[in-house]
This record gives sequence, structure tokens and C-alpha cells, in this order.
Amino acid sequence: MNAVARRCSLGLALACAIAWPAIAAAAKQPGAASPPRVLVVRLEGVVSPIMDDVLASAIERARRDGHAALVIELNTPGGLERSMRTMVQRILASPVPVIVWVTPGGAHAASAGVFLTLAADVAAMAPGTNIGAATPVSLQGPMDSTLARKAANDAAAFARTVATQRGRDVKWAEAAVREAVAASEKEAVERGVVDLVASTMPELLRLSEGRPVRRPGSTTELQVAGAVPVRMEASFRQKALGHLAEPNIAYLLLMLGFYGILFELQNPGAILPGVAGAIFLLLAFLALSALPVNVVGLALLLVGIGFLLAEVKVQSHGILGVGGAIALAIGGLILFDDGAVRVARPLVLAVTAITVAFFLLVVGAALRARRGVRHTGAGALLGRHVLVIEALAPRGRVRLDGEVWNAEAPVTLHVGAEGVVTGVEGLTLRVQPAAPTREG
Repeated sequence: MNAVARRCSLGLALACAIAWPAIAAAAKQPGAASPPRVLVVRLEGVVSPIMDDVLASAIERARRDGHAALVIELNTPGGLERSMRTMVQRILASPVPVIVWVTPGGAHAASAGVFLTLAADVAAMAPGTNIGAATPVSLQGPMDSTLARKAANDAAAFARTVATQRGRDVKWAEAAVREAVAASEKEAVERGVVDLVASTMPELLRLSEGRPVRRPGSTTELQVAGAVPVRMEASFRQKALGHLAEPNIAYLLLMLGFYGILFELQNPGAILPGVAGAIFLLLAFLALSALPVNVVGLALLLVGIGFLLAEVKVQSHGILGVGGAIALAIGGLILFDDGAVRVARPLVLAVTAITVAFFLLVVGAALRARRGVRHTGAGALLGRHVLVIEALAPRGRVRLDGEVWNAEAPVTLHVGAEGVVTGVEGLTLRVQPAAPTREG
């Protein structure tokens, strides 16, 4: 039996050695290649420069790592027009096919999200989602009629351009802007606004297989069936900015930073206000770096703070105070130069009123007290009554509030007499008699 086993083992090894070249060659055939990969990134919340940054990073990573496509899981109420246009440009010019999937159930692609969906190579929606409307609005309040009409015409033209380039329903795209129409996932497929409805990622990739990917000068087919999803998460910086980059929060951080620094300058050595102010200012600058800041608005805020600070030190009869208040109000209202984002007017008025009151009342009172009568030190002793306990002839000692002081008087004061402090030299009090006295 041992001999038979040895012969079988030798035969098996010989067969493997002979068959190995064929096995290796088969492994190199296209059919044996590893399945393709797709990069998946989730874009949720307000369309902003932070979301644009995430999209740019995702497209670059998908290109660099050779992914077959980039899948964007979208859920947004809209956002900044400038960021939306930049993101649409990135999607249209992406070297990697882009699939936009409005998901999960209950999600929507409204306003700016409509344009992002229209721009995709493949547009998909999950059951229970909706798309639209895309009428331009201000995130902080209504626009006047002229500005609203201008914004609507511009957005409608852009929607027609994107829909035409991707072969989608141009009439619906324009109606979403002008008439604020919206559609469920089934209506969107029927109207040709999106390409398909998918409940899961495998279903999305299977239904996207073979769909055309159009680029200038060429058209290819999407090859993503059975692809392996690779999820990409936003960086720590992008997540932090996502919480801070809100116009009202950025404005409050900026004003709190100003308060802290100015309070520290008024009270050197307090330390805590300066530290807190520096932290608030750094956070404000971080938030402003992700928002469309108007330099003139920021300069007006600085000028307004400077005017109010000067008002409590210079007798301007209120001119500097009024100018500072006006500069603060205008600066807050025009701090951002995008029509879709601005600081809320009630917040600007409230902060301006509090700032004016702070400088004119609190800081002004502190400076007036500093210039007023001193209540500590040598100045606090002037005018106080003392009791002579050792005759002043002209030097002796007196008692003041239970303390014994050396004293000097121009006339002789006997023990038990009262005097009034008229000056202090070192530890010696200069005393005048409290009542006419007779020299002994």
C-alpha cells in the first residue's frame, strides 16, 4: 500500500507540473480578471464650497485609482448657486463616469440638487424620493422682483443647457426653474428626467450597465455590473467646515472674536477674553474660507468696531458712535457676496444694537470711572479725619481707622485733637487742624 501511495503522489505532482503553465495562462485571460470597482461618496446637506471640495476629491481619487465609475449618493435641499455651477462643471468634465443616485427613501434633490442630477452620466432615484423644484431662492429671505426674475432666467438657461447635453427632458428642466415643479421617482423616469429607479447598490450597478457615457469626441458604454463598491468618507477638515460654514454662525464667531480681543486690550492681563477671542476669530476665518466673503463687508465690520472704540476715548459728540453703528449694520448685511447666502437681518440688527450698547455704556462707564475720583491708594486718604495720639509739634503720630500713622502739621496739635489729612508723602500724613486751635 505504501508503494501504491508513493506512486500516486508522484503522479499527482507530475500532473500539476505539466498543467501549471496552462493554469497560469488561464489566470491571465480577461475573463479571469478581478471585478471592477466603483467609488461611492455621499453628498448630503446644503450645496456649499465644502460639498464641492468633497466632490473634487472624489473625482480625483476615482481617476487616480482607476475606478470604473463614481457613484454619488445625493440628498440635498439645494444651496449656493456658485458652488452648484462649479460642481456641475466638475461632473460634466469628469474623466470618470458619474452616477448620481438620489437615496435613501425620503431623500430629495431640490434646487441645486436638480442641476447635479441632470448633469450625471446616469441619473437614478431610490423608491420614495423626489426631485425638484429648482426655482432660485435666497437662503436668508426673499429677493426683490427684479433680482428674482434675473436669477430665474439665468437658472432656466443653465438647466436647458445641462439637460440638452445629457439628453434629458429640457421642458421639465425649465419648468422646474420657472414653475417650481417637482416629480416623484416614477414620474421622473416617465418624463425622461432620470434614467432609472434602483433600491440597492447592486441593482443600481446592474441597471447602469451598458448605458452611454458621452464625452467630447467619443461615446463609450458603462461597464459596472457586479462592480465592488468602495466607499469614500469626507476628511476631518471637510466635516468640521460642514458644521461651521453657515453664514449666521460665521458672523457670530467673527463678532465674538472681536469682542474678546477688544476686551483684552481694554483690560490687559485678563487673559481669558483674549484667549477666547483668538479662538473665535480663528474659527471664524476657517468658516469664512469656505464661504463667498465680500471683502468690503468684512472691512466695514472692522471699521465699525474701530469707530465705536474711538467714541469712548474721543469727544466726538456721538459722530463716531453713529458711524460705527452704521458700518456694523451694513458690513453684516453685505458680508457675503452671493445672493443666495447672507446673514439674517434680525441677527445683524441685534448684534449691532448689543455692540453699540456695550461700547457706549459698559466700556464708556469703565473709562469714565478710570478718569474719576480715585478710591484706593494715597488719594483715598485725602480729606479723612484723624485723632492725634502723640502731639504734633510739628511731627507726631495719629490714628486713622484703627491704624497708627506718622503725621506732620504746620501748627501744634495736642493729644486728643482732631485733624484733616491734606496730603501724603510716603508713610507720613500732612494734617491740618479740624478746627481752630490755640498753640500751647
